[in-house]
Amino acid sequence: MNELVTRSDVTLSADHARVLARLFVPGHELEFHAESRADGVLGRILALPEDLVGTTLRRVLNRHESRHRDLGGLLLSHYEQIAHRVPDAAALTEDRRRLIGASFTSEFAVEGAAVLNPSAVAHPDQGGLPLGACRFVMSLRAVGEGHLSSLEFRTGVVGPGRQLVIDDPGHQVEGGRSRPTTYNRDVFLAALDEHGVDSESASYLVELLPGRFRDHELDAALSALANQQVTRHGAARTGDIARTIARCSYEVEFDPVSRLDARVLWPQGPSESHGIEDARFVRFADSDGYRATYTAFDGERVSSALIETEDFRCFRMSPLAGRPAGNKGMALFPRRVGGRHLALSRWDRESISLASSTDGSLWGNEGTVYSPTQPWEIVQTGNCGSPVETDAGWVVLTHGVGPMREYAMGALLLDLEEPGRVIGALREPLMTAQEDEREGYVPNVVYSCGALRHGDDLLLPYGVSDGAVRFAFVDVPRLLDRLTDDGPPSAMRVNSSA
Repeated sequence: MNELVTRSDVTLSADHARVLARLFVPGHELEFHAESRADGVLGRILALPEDLVGTTLRRVLNRHESRHRDLGGLLLSHYEQIAHRVPDAAALTEDRRRLIGASFTSEFAVEGAAVLNPSAVAHPDQGGLPLGACRFVMSLRAVGEGHLSSLEFRTGVVGPGRQLVIDDPGHQVEGGRSRPTTYNRDVFLAALDEHGVDSESASYLVELLPGRFRDHELDAALSALANQQVTRHGAARTGDIARTIARCSYEVEFDPVSRLDARVLWPQGPSESHGIEDARFVRFADSDGYRATYTAFDGERVSSALIETEDFRCFRMSPLAGRPAGNKGMALFPRRVGGRHLALSRWDRESISLASSTDGSLWGNEGTVYSPTQPWEIVQTGNCGSPVETDAGWVVLTHGVGPMREYAMGALLLDLEEPGRVIGALREPLMTAQEDEREGYVPNVVYSCGALRHGDDLLLPYGVSDGAVRFAFVDVPRLLDRLTDDGPPSAMRVNSSA
């Protein structure tokens, strides 16, 4: 397959200096539900003389200010989050408030372990580029302490030709500000059902809600449900789970002056408490923005969730529902097909299936598209990002896991109008790990979450053994010829398992 793939010499490695200033509650560092030591810490800070407060704060700022865009503002915002524990807070000087904020702040190296599993899409701003060039945004899974994953971004330019430049992101990173969002009633009901709540209480609650609702409408419905606990024995549990489900949807807004490649989407919802993983971004042709599926991990269970953004500054995060969303590895088609939203999923953990939705949030299974057939994918297979549209059909880059848990990348060609029909499937891998790519956090892996079409090439960013990111160019015309020559796998068709 060497004639199909040309590797670039550009490599991205983890930068341990990219640290996020996070709220830190002493006593919660090992177990979130442990008893806080906040009162003891506050008492010791409040007992300090004012001159020592000033010198201590200046030492903190001198050591850490260059690592954050607005450290003083961050410290004050963290102070505000615990100010309810401070007696006579109005009498405190700003220096003491900031020192309290600093004592409830820690730095987290978002790339402390690795950067991996990238996806690339065209940047919303294509101004000022030479002919034949494209500016792009690349998402990255960043893994830090405790294997906790967050989502980062890089920007760069590909072209003219196969020229590739990745912008220097600098060391500073920052999280955004959360803001209220709306909820989808159908997804909410499906999530309640998946949690096994009392169906009568769930139906009563949801019937009180409009199709899209906000927190105050949910509060009113939950209050009405609570008033019926005498006759609805599942009401209390339904209410508790409903509030947990609501916390899985949120919006994040970044300061307009912040750099795109400094923004970090940090896990906030209960379903992603142990990480946001493997975002697969796509520019959605039927709207003005971008969408991505990602894996939400709560420490026990994985599920697929959705990111929506128009500008990579404001993001909406929300869960997806339905059987295809019950596992990792969903990838959205870049437009509706036959009036429906479509996605590829790996709901059975080993095959590629087609999923459909009327609204892009509640998904049903259309059946298996492709099951492992070749030795290099015999353990399992899945997608490596959203399908790429060509005149010949939908090109789907795949990953396969074979003996010794070695990963390889392949490709499928799906019919444009009937994406459940496989036109071609590579018999041999498109890519495997080279000798200098085999060592890392997880050995023997090449893996991508999405390629970008640029002229006759796919710009393919890929993770190298879960330790770094490299880039390759895939020759699209030659790939299509090879897929056509190899043809569909024998006797493979969509076999509905809905």
